[in-house]
Amino acid sequence: MKTALALRHVAFEDVGVWPETLGAHGYELAYRQAGVDAFSNDALAADLLIVLGGPIGVYETDAYPFLIEEIEAIGRRLDSKRPVLGVCLGAQLMAAALGAKVASGPGKEIGYAPVDLTAAGRGSPLARLEGLPVLHWHGDACTLPSGAEILASTALCPVQAFRFGAEALALQFHVETDPTRIETWLIGHAFELVKAGVDPRAIRADAGRTGAATAEAGRALLSDWLAALPR
Repeated sequence: MKTALALRHVAFEDVGVWPETLGAHGYELAYRQAGVDAFSNDALAADLLIVLGGPIGVYETDAYPFLIEEIEAIGRRLDSKRPVLGVCLGAQLMAAALGAKVASGPGKEIGYAPVDLTAAGRGSPLARLEGLPVLHWHGDACTLPSGAEILASTALCPVQAFRFGAEALALQFHVETDPTRIETWLIGHAFELVKAGVDPRAIRADAGRTGAATAEAGRALLSDWLAALPR
């Protein structure tokens, strides 16, 4: 059995609907809690590293010094050309590890909305998302790392997804979220929703209307990416 290690920053931002897909590809899933559990050695040893989201900024290393260790460990993992999948904060940590800039964006993107795929994106596992809304929940954005290929964008966030070689995929948005558990997100991010002027009822309604299709596309995206990893 191969190992998939997921680095989690908050409990409700987990791998969501992906465990079954991981299992189908022969991966046994384990979690490490950011800021609490030892991480660096496991991050290098695992067959697959998944770095999940969270409500902190990559640049807040004074307030959250464990981010320094995360960025360094992710950088070593990327240097080793072993598979890494980053989601939201995880994607930004990957960008930072590759020398790109991460900073506050021009505005928050919170809620379900589509992304614009590049030609490379349409030729990648992200093709599964064509025309589908994905869940956005961020205010920060990154520049495109040197040597990376952009796969998707939006007006507020030009780098919504990128790949770095065949082994590293970074998604600024969420396709792993279980729409039947969206309430955990609405509760966990209640203060941010108020500050951003976002009505949780709108996100709840969108999750009920389109969340299942997005989650299914997210499973297929992950499956396509895992199947294409170098052996």
